[in-house]
Amino acid sequence: MQLDFFPSRTVTVYIARMFAVRIVAVMLMLVLVLQMLDLLSESGRILAAPGNGQGELLTYAGLRVPQLISRFLPYSVLLATIITLMTLNQNSEVIALKAAGLSAHQVLAPLFLVAAVTSLVTFAFNERVVVRSSAMLKAWQAVDYGPIPRDSAVKTNVWLQDGGNLLFARSVEGIGEQTRMTDVSWYRRDSAGMVTEIVRAPEATFARPGWHFSRPSGFDVQSARRLTYGADQIFAKSVHPAQVVIRKADADGESIGRLSQSIAAIRGAGYRTSELEGKWWHKLSGPLSALLMPLLGAVAAFGLARSGMLFVRAVIGMALGFAYFVVDNAALAMGNFGGYPPLLAAWAPFFLFLMIGETVLVRTEE
Repeated sequence: MQLDFFPSRTVTVYIARMFAVRIVAVMLMLVLVLQMLDLLSESGRILAAPGNGQGELLTYAGLRVPQLISRFLPYSVLLATIITLMTLNQNSEVIALKAAGLSAHQVLAPLFLVAAVTSLVTFAFNERVVVRSSAMLKAWQAVDYGPIPRDSAVKTNVWLQDGGNLLFARSVEGIGEQTRMTDVSWYRRDSAGMVTEIVRAPEATFARPGWHFSRPSGFDVQSARRLTYGADQIFAKSVHPAQVVIRKADADGESIGRLSQSIAAIRGAGYRTSELEGKWWHKLSGPLSALLMPLLGAVAAFGLARSGMLFVRAVIGMALGFAYFVVDNAALAMGNFGGYPPLLAAWAPFFLFLMIGETVLVRTEE
C-alpha cells in the first residue's frame, strides 16, 4: 500500500467527489455574493447611459462572472480543501485511513488529482473565455456603458508620443494600416512641455505617415481662441500603428499566444517588456495555485478532532493559503516595477510555498 501514490479506487473516488462538490459549492457562493455586490456598485453607471435597462445589467453580469470565477477559483479550492479535510477528520475517516497504512500524502492524493484537473480547466477557461470577456468589458466601460463596441479587441484610452507632442484616442480598433481611432485629441507642446495647441476630431485613420483627422477643431491655449480648419488635416506624423500595440498591450484581455506576439513587437521596438513578461508567466503559474491548496490546507486533516485543536488547525491552513496569495500578488507587483526578473516574480511564490507546505506536512505527519 505504501508504494502506491493513490489509496484504493473506492477511497479515491469518494474523497475526490466530496472535494469536487465542495469546490463547486464554495465557488458558486462566492461568485453569487460578489456579483451581487459588484452589480449594486455599477448598476447606477450602467443605467445612466441612455437606452440601458435590464438587458444591459444582465450583459454586464455575463461579462463580469468569468472574471470572478477566474479570480476566486483558487480561493474556492482552498476553502473546499479545509472543509473537506475537517469533515474527514471529524468523522475519524483520516484516522481509519492512516490505520490502514496510508501516508499523509496518500490521504491527500485524491485532492491533488482534483486540484490538478481544476488547474487545467482554469487555464483553458482563462484562455477561451476570460480574456474575451475582459477585453469586451474594458471596451464597454471606456464608452461609459454606451453601445457595446463590435470588436472585443478594442483598445481604450491610448496615449502615444509624437516627438514632443501627444496623441490621445478614446478607443482604437483594427491592426496595422487598418487601425482606426475614435474621439482623438492631439496636443502640441513647446520646449518646456507646456501644451500650446489642442486639436480634436471624432475619428482618425492612418495616412502613411501621420493620421488623417476627420472634421478637426482646434484651440490655441496661449490666445484662448478656437481654431478652424477648412478641410481634414494630417497630424502626428511620427506615430505608427505599431505603437498602439506597444503602448496598450493588455495582458488581461489577450490570450497567451497573442500576448507573446505583443511582447515580441514591443521588444523589437526597443521598449521594456518585463511587466508583460511577468504577466505572461503568471498565466501559467496562476492556474497552478489550485494545486498548492490541498498541500497548504493539509494541516486541517491531521490531529485528533477531540483534542480541541481542529479549529486552530483550520485557521492555520487558511492563513497559509491566504499568505500565498498575498506573497504572489506582492511578487508580481515587484516584477512590474523591475524589482524581480519576470520569471522569478511569477514562479518564486509557487515554489516557496510548495516547499513550506511539504516541510510542514513531512515534519508533522510523516
